[in-house]
Amino acid sequence: MDLLTLSAVLVGLLFALLASGLWVAFSLAVVGLVAMTQVIAPTGPVLATSVWQSLTSWDLTALPMFVLMGEILYRTRLAEDMFEGLAPWLSRLPGRLLHTSVVGCAIFAAVSGSSAATTATVGRITLPELQKRGYDERMTIGTLAGSGTLGLLIPPSIILIVYATATDQSIARLFIAGVIPGIVLAGLFMGYVMAWALIFRHRMPPPESATTFIQKIKASRRLLPVILLIVGIIGSIYGGLASPTEAAVVGVVLSLALSWSTGSLTRENATDALLSATRTSCMICFILAGAAFLTTAMGFTGIPRELAEWVGSFNLSKYQLLFALTLFFIVLGCFLDGISIVVLTTSIIIPMVERSGFDLIWFGIYIVIVTEMAQITPPVGFNLYVLQSMTGRNLFTIGLYALPLFILMVVAVALLAAFPELALWLPSTMLDAR
Repeated sequence: MDLLTLSAVLVGLLFALLASGLWVAFSLAVVGLVAMTQVIAPTGPVLATSVWQSLTSWDLTALPMFVLMGEILYRTRLAEDMFEGLAPWLSRLPGRLLHTSVVGCAIFAAVSGSSAATTATVGRITLPELQKRGYDERMTIGTLAGSGTLGLLIPPSIILIVYATATDQSIARLFIAGVIPGIVLAGLFMGYVMAWALIFRHRMPPPESATTFIQKIKASRRLLPVILLIVGIIGSIYGGLASPTEAAVVGVVLSLALSWSTGSLTRENATDALLSATRTSCMICFILAGAAFLTTAMGFTGIPRELAEWVGSFNLSKYQLLFALTLFFIVLGCFLDGISIVVLTTSIIIPMVERSGFDLIWFGIYIVIVTEMAQITPPVGFNLYVLQSMTGRNLFTIGLYALPLFILMVVAVALLAAFPELALWLPSTMLDAR
């Protein structure tokens, strides 16, 4: 079978398996097995070796710790405290308390690493409060759906750990690279909220009573726990005091302490958090194992090399290739979750990316932003499912509410392409200077 026919068969088989509802990990492994039938290689040893190597990476040990930390924090009063601490400071901005979803998600993202956990935790507090105060439903749901995606970009990010493992890049460097783009994206979201509030003043509720500076300071005390968490986790990595894995353990210890101090550390909550973190971690590792075998199998077939050479024959510029990849990821994001997109495409995309001269750290931030879009694109968008369960609204309706923030993510990709230093300046400054 020639490579073109084989490629078409494998792609068709993969989409057929995914459409049938088969688990992503199994789908990847089956496609890998079919690919291995076309080459002269021992399938069993290749399967065993690739799976073992993918799951024994020391960097991967940070993943279950960050997942567990997010699960523990999900069951605390952290989101409620953040709302109470932020509300007085944001109430005078155009858009007023609509900003609490954006800023709250950005802050919680810095101690979570999961988009769905960020959306669910912050939304659990902000949605009822904003609805009670009469804020526009389209904006309350849309801004939360979009802002929740910051959980993927602002470190510690689970998907950045997955990308680092799949491409053999530094987790610490990727974490640092995600800071400025995360702030820029949050700024774009806040700018949109302000513009909407100024244009549609009649759809804003009456302003609340003003708070004094002393009252704002008192309210800010509620932000101390989350500040402590951010300093403990991110500060230890940036300061060179701990590796990402060690920082993940610090995060779990601090989240347990926070949970205990707020009285939410019960036997039931601890058990639920541990079981949920175990399920999520196993799911991610299972997908990584399937993807590792598929990657190895594809390498034996020579398809990635031929594809890279084929794309290279078009003599696309860097930006033309980036445009094509963005469209590809947007389409793929309609059917797959972010982690699956990363592990599924890296083996094929990375050779082309390297040949075009893209920095792999920069590309990691780029791919996270485009997979953020996958979180709010129906029919498969984790944030949409989370908000559907919380609001009862139709999946596609929520996706329509989040469309302006989807467009802003596209703008963020354009800014990242035009100014690569947004992702590269901070890691080069903080790490290369040592």
